[in-house]
Amino acid sequence: MDQKQITGRLISRNWIINLIGQGLPLLIGVVTLPWLSRYLGMERFGILSIAWTLLIYAGQLDLGLGRATTKYGAECLGRGETEKLPGLFWSSLVIQMVFGLFAARLLASVSIVLTHYRILKVSADHIGEVRSVLLILAASLPVVVASNSLRGMLEAGQQFTIINYIKIPVNISVFLFPVLGIPLGIRLPGIVLLLVAARMASALAFLLFCFKFFPVLRSRFVFDGNLVRPLFIYGGWVSVSSFIGPCLMYVDRFFIGAVLSMAAAGYYTALYEITARISLIPASLLATVFPAFSTLHASESHSRMEDLYSRSIKSILLVTGPVLLVLAAFAREILVWFRGSYYDARGTTILQVLALGVLINCIGFVPFGLLQGLGRPDLTAKFHLLETPFYALALLLLLPRYGLVGAAWASVFRLTLDTALLLFAVSKLKLVSPRVMIAPRLKRALMVLVLPAVLLPLSWTNTSFAAQLALSSLILVAFATAVWAYVLDHNERNLLLSALALRTRMARAK
Repeated sequence: MDQKQITGRLISRNWIINLIGQGLPLLIGVVTLPWLSRYLGMERFGILSIAWTLLIYAGQLDLGLGRATTKYGAECLGRGETEKLPGLFWSSLVIQMVFGLFAARLLASVSIVLTHYRILKVSADHIGEVRSVLLILAASLPVVVASNSLRGMLEAGQQFTIINYIKIPVNISVFLFPVLGIPLGIRLPGIVLLLVAARMASALAFLLFCFKFFPVLRSRFVFDGNLVRPLFIYGGWVSVSSFIGPCLMYVDRFFIGAVLSMAAAGYYTALYEITARISLIPASLLATVFPAFSTLHASESHSRMEDLYSRSIKSILLVTGPVLLVLAAFAREILVWFRGSYYDARGTTILQVLALGVLINCIGFVPFGLLQGLGRPDLTAKFHLLETPFYALALLLLLPRYGLVGAAWASVFRLTLDTALLLFAVSKLKLVSPRVMIAPRLKRALMVLVLPAVLLPLSWTNTSFAAQLALSSLILVAFATAVWAYVLDHNERNLLLSALALRTRMARAK
């Protein structure tokens, strides 16, 4: 896909598709998990959760080569150098298959040790199931790991519709196969075998669509040894960032457990997860703009890249801002509804502080995607390393004095530091002109966002819930009107109208 095909309509459509692809399986999981835990019993459910974890995180074992394939593939497409795609594609695929074989051998050996020496505390009745489950997962690793390169090539070509047509059923099957299989008497190894079969089927589908959209891939097999080093360097930094980032997200639980109590850690985790789900919105956009940045940079379309950068930040502000502000305004009611026994005044404050941190973090997704898309994943990894000691110090200073509220403010500090570093790096490297950050579209978005930020706290007063809801609705209607009249330009209004018209036609067709 060349840079002329990367339009606002394409980016918006792919953003929505990616959001559905991530959100729909999550909703299925919320519905089915309570039933599975009751039906299986906690021990067998624990075995199944280990299988899920290994399947999910097996994709992280690709040494960052999946994202490297997307980045370099998008650059080849941006420059029109499709003849270089086979070398990139097959080299990445072979490397991942070989690494997957090593990982499979390691997991198989570890599974024998875990079950033979009873390192996993499993009853004798289920020890055979654990061994079988781990061996099945080990056998699947070469294909599961290699599928990242297949999906990465499709992402380079902005084929997110096809990706999600394949990915959504597979991700839903993670929950539905156990729900359907257990009543039929299928044991856990059989269910895991079905889950693995679904992953292998998805890998085959990715391969076939790679051949369809990039015919040059099936014309010749090429292993380019010269690509091994740049792939590993780029992928290595991506892996560092992918490892440290989640660690920074969850390390506060360990500090809370050590300084306060494990009960406090569980309480904080429940509140954190409510706000963290909002990050699906910018994460879905990141998956879309990352290859687009690479393509536009390779084709030397700098002005269009800057335009995409600023529009992405504006879109995130306008979409996530009101959601998080409503979350903060109705924190008390949400906590009572979500888990009444968990509610207290402290929980409301924690949720509101965490919402602020998530909003700041959402903005950082865009410069993060730009830096990685333009070949600087080392900076995102180094920033995570730099933040680690400061975050640990903030937790040690704030936790003993302010408790869980202090932990929430420490999180806001880290996320603010991370976003500031990313924005500074983009400006310092002159990837985006400083004028982009003070462009009218961003200033207007921030000014309009002040409206709900100032007025929604009025609903925190001791009025009835119906009055709060009515007032908040009026504020959000005023916000949407201001966005339409003052923030969106002509092209964005047409794009939104087209999306609404398409949705109406789809509804009538049903």
